[in-house]
Amino acid sequence: MSEETKYTKFYQKQWFMWLTLIFFAPVGIFLMWKYKRFTKIPRTALTVLFAFIFMIQVAVAGAEPSQPEPSTNTPGIAQTQGNGVEQEPTGGSEEMTSSESSDNNSSSIAGPVSKAASGQLKVHFLDVGQAESILIQAPSGKTMLIDAGNNDDGNFVTSYIRNQGISKLDIVVGTHPHEDHIGGLDTVINTFDIGQVVMPTKTHTTQTYKDVLTAIKNKCLKITAAKAGVSLDLGQGVTAKIVGPTTTYDDLNNNSAVIHLTFGNTSFLFTGDAEEDAEADILAAGYNIRAEVLKVGHHGSSTSTSQKFLNKVKPAYAVIMAGQGNDYGHPHEEILNKLAKIGAKIFRTDINGTIIATSNGSEVSFNTQPTAVKATTPNSAPKTTPAPTSPSQTKPETPPPASVGDENITVYKTKTGKKYHVDGCGSLSRSKIEITLKKAKEQGLGFCSRCNPPR
Repeated sequence: MSEETKYTKFYQKQWFMWLTLIFFAPVGIFLMWKYKRFTKIPRTALTVLFAFIFMIQVAVAGAEPSQPEPSTNTPGIAQTQGNGVEQEPTGGSEEMTSSESSDNNSSSIAGPVSKAASGQLKVHFLDVGQAESILIQAPSGKTMLIDAGNNDDGNFVTSYIRNQGISKLDIVVGTHPHEDHIGGLDTVINTFDIGQVVMPTKTHTTQTYKDVLTAIKNKCLKITAAKAGVSLDLGQGVTAKIVGPTTTYDDLNNNSAVIHLTFGNTSFLFTGDAEEDAEADILAAGYNIRAEVLKVGHHGSSTSTSQKFLNKVKPAYAVIMAGQGNDYGHPHEEILNKLAKIGAKIFRTDINGTIIATSNGSEVSFNTQPTAVKATTPNSAPKTTPAPTSPSQTKPETPPPASVGDENITVYKTKTGKKYHVDGCGSLSRSKIEITLKKAKEQGLGFCSRCNPPR
């Protein structure tokens, strides 16, 4: 007989006992007391007898069925410390998430369990030039923003988020205190309802960093320390865990929050600007960093994405977030060559613009085509050409000569920007200087891939 059946029968008996107590017992006592002639038992003895029976019934009816104590080895029961806090796996071994633990326990009892996923996970790699901002929409409806570009990108990022129908960001992550990652974060925090702010413990003295702290304080929010082992809640079906930094570094880049996200059989790794030292420590800690999609570290700089790290991640797709014609030469040829050799399909915001990856739990698709990169030997440079795409996503090697009529076309630039824009572009939020298209070309300005100005 099953435990459920036993409990059902027990409570059926309880109902009968209580019915006896409430109705039959009092009626019986009354009748026996009034019609003593039907019995030779004295009334006093009869009263004591019924009172004794009444107390026994009360005791039996109020009893609960005994339950066996749970075994400390029962599958699926989390083992806790004496304070009731669930223990984390120790460093040096590959960690298992709670969902994975549940899957393994189920498999040991009822055979293999597939990682079925419902809904879609969307990851938006926003084109914010030589900066980074990533918006994640989980199937549960929860959202996470990782970085918000430069100071001038705040309005663009908030507008983009609004256009997705989002009014609340459940998690906001500032990977590290550099302006090209947290510059627009204060605008985002001031604009939306924020559930949780996650930032590394490493601080900075810049005004940009202070602006973010002020926005957090004004919203009465607390900062969750971004460190290895911290889990982030994006709802059922999605597992998100911070796998780095594993310690505190002097270098701000190495203090970047590195996040591993899993949805069904697909996974993503977001690395911020973490460099080779931080990558080596993540490898040594034994965290699971296998990912189908890799957000390449530090805009594709050769200071990141070591070969050992790349071999562990084994990405099928790589996303590089960099600005057209940036002063750093990102992405570096060495990194493009590594990615090409490992067989990863490469997407670049400087070529593709904003990139959207969509996962259904089984496979990942993109809104644009990868760039063509041919693996080369160290003595020859890799040749990078974009796959067939719209003209607005390509950048000419040199500014084209001004054509007739360009002096009559008005465009706009910022004080320090290297691109020209049309009126209303989010990049013009801090400064807007009117010039002609002819002058823009003469000054060697590139065109903004977001607002698509005339060329």
